[in-house]
Amino acid sequence: MSDVTKAKDLRQKSDKELADELLNLRKEQFNLRMQRATGQLGRPDQFHKVRRTIAQVKTILAERAASKA
Repeated sequence: MSDVTKAKDLRQKSDKELADELLNLRKEQFNLRMQRATGQLGRPDQFHKVRRTIAQVKTILAERAASKA
């Protein structure tokens, strides 16, 4: 994942690509959580960025689902 993922870039991806991105972000979030718990987290700001990107992906997927319904 890039440091800053733009919503514009995420909107250009397909639903399948967004689902894959969400899965990868969840794995990264888990790894960051484990690093934080063991005191090995080198960049605490990364945790916030991953959470924000997860929210962006979920919002885009929800918007697309609402427009199809």
